[in-house]
Amino acid sequence: MKLNSKKVTTQKSAAALCDFLTDVKNFETLMPENISKFEVIRENAFVFALKGMPEIALEVKEVEKPNKVVLGAISDKIPFSLTGNIQEISENSSTVELLFEGEFNTMMAMMVKGPISKFIDTLASNLEQV
Repeated sequence: MKLNSKKVTTQKSAAALCDFLTDVKNFETLMPENISKFEVIRENAFVFALKGMPEIALEVKEVEKPNKVVLGAISDKIPFSLTGNIQEISENSSTVELLFEGEFNTMMAMMVKGPISKFIDTLASNLEQV
């Protein structure tokens, strides 16, 4: 299953946005309001939970500065990745689009598609504000 967020424009250069997304502490500011847990567990990893959903642990898997940051699930139970594709517009602005890719059975995909779409769009919208 592949889902894309809307493409948003930020007031950061591509390099600054890449650095922002590579620092996992910053994801706390991007989370939706219905977050029930956020904890940095390592320099490159964090755990979060939204109300009514199980905890998810993510870690930085790949960085191609300044154009791409890939986060991936630490657990093999729900294998997925969240990629931030960054394009520089000018010295002080860039665009970013989030891409979610996961391997789910058909039933699970039907259940999670709506919440995940909303989640990545919230992350993208919050990136516009940083």
